[in-house]
Amino acid sequence: MPDNTPDNSVPRESTALLSSERLILRETKRAVTPFGGAAVFFCYLRKIDLVGQLRQYMPIRWKSHNHIDPTTSFLAFLTSVLVGARRFAHTTLLRSDLALHTLLGTARFPSDDTIRNLFREFTMGHVQRLYEPLTEWQMQRLPLRPDGYTLDLDSTVFERYGNQQGSLKGHNPRKHGRPSHHPLLAVLSEAHFLLHGWLRSGNCGAARGAEEFLQEALALWGQRQKIRLLRADSGFFEDRLLSFLEQRRLPYIVVARLTKWVKRAAQRVEEWRELDENFALGEFRLQLLGWSAERRFVVIRERLREKRDSPGRRLIEFPGYTFRVLVTSTAERPEEVWRDYNRRSDMENRIAELKHDLGADGFCLKQFFATEAAFRAVLLLFNLLSEFQRAAGLPTYRAPATIRTQVLTCGAILGRAGRRLVVHLSQSWGGLKARIPLLDSIAACEFPTSPKLTPALGT
Repeated sequence: MPDNTPDNSVPRESTALLSSERLILRETKRAVTPFGGAAVFFCYLRKIDLVGQLRQYMPIRWKSHNHIDPTTSFLAFLTSVLVGARRFAHTTLLRSDLALHTLLGTARFPSDDTIRNLFREFTMGHVQRLYEPLTEWQMQRLPLRPDGYTLDLDSTVFERYGNQQGSLKGHNPRKHGRPSHHPLLAVLSEAHFLLHGWLRSGNCGAARGAEEFLQEALALWGQRQKIRLLRADSGFFEDRLLSFLEQRRLPYIVVARLTKWVKRAAQRVEEWRELDENFALGEFRLQLLGWSAERRFVVIRERLREKRDSPGRRLIEFPGYTFRVLVTSTAERPEEVWRDYNRRSDMENRIAELKHDLGADGFCLKQFFATEAAFRAVLLLFNLLSEFQRAAGLPTYRAPATIRTQVLTCGAILGRAGRRLVVHLSQSWGGLKARIPLLDSIAACEFPTSPKLTPALGT
């Protein structure tokens, strides 16, 4: 659309809020977008050929001659979530953003009903056929780590309103008795990468299906790199899961539930190693009823202090202290076990970012696998944003909302230079100058080759 298109609008007068300056309000026919900075992210998606991968693995095909390509609808959903949509209805806001359509390269932006209909077509098989190869494709670009990766396991709650499949009453810390879904997540901590995710019904316990979930996650991971450690909270303190990890020779640190027998064993600890005036560490070995083997427990004793909350529990026999107990298969010193587990706290940030920054809990349909397909699409976008930050050379990890504010949000006007379309980025928002280093880093980025794909040397 030419820059010199005449504006044919009826002006209105207004007054600035903090001053008495008079303003004139007019319309313009020029295509304007607040998300001109998304061009940088789209450059990265083009470099890794996301569109080609989606077209290769997309299991949904339409027969109508007037259909919108399922890949286009899927990318429209990702773009809507990227710029802040938290419901399917919010995707409608982008249908009038012609400048953003140009950045995407589509002449028809799907409606919210079109996007819903796409996800409604997904079955369990469709979810696996699309997302498993895409996850493996993303793993190929993970940085190589000689020491391996740490796998964090956790679950969360998505509250639901209405009658959706799998939306059942279960553990809900915020709204007791409210139906919900109970997703399960596995995160590679050092890479901020969501290795796997399941959407489960709301009446599931935290560890329900955890062994099968980990079997799928580890099968996807294959022999690419070493998993040095698995960490989980007390919801996963079950003999079946611990035995599974021991059979796979996967080291773990899991928070122990303070059952009667664990409390008694913690009370009998006689040797305490004082770290400072507030913390002391001890350990013991115990085989609980029904367990297949004896296991090592590490106890953290913390002195109660004013104006400081402690994550541990109080024992009546030890007033003035709180206790926290970890079960582990590692041979590290107790203080190393404690420090290693404390790094798991970053997992809560990943869950908060999925919910608050990308609205993972807001895209819900009646069919269970339609909801899971949308949920897995948000996980895919989260990983793409993590990859983008590494490729763009950002020095530290930034939350999706921060990327949206600092990179994606930039006023832009669509224009022409001869026969070529031009997107003019607003200089007052940082413009192109602030984003050229990101574009240069993406252009120069070379991705590591997965060890799984490295051919064996002949002998």
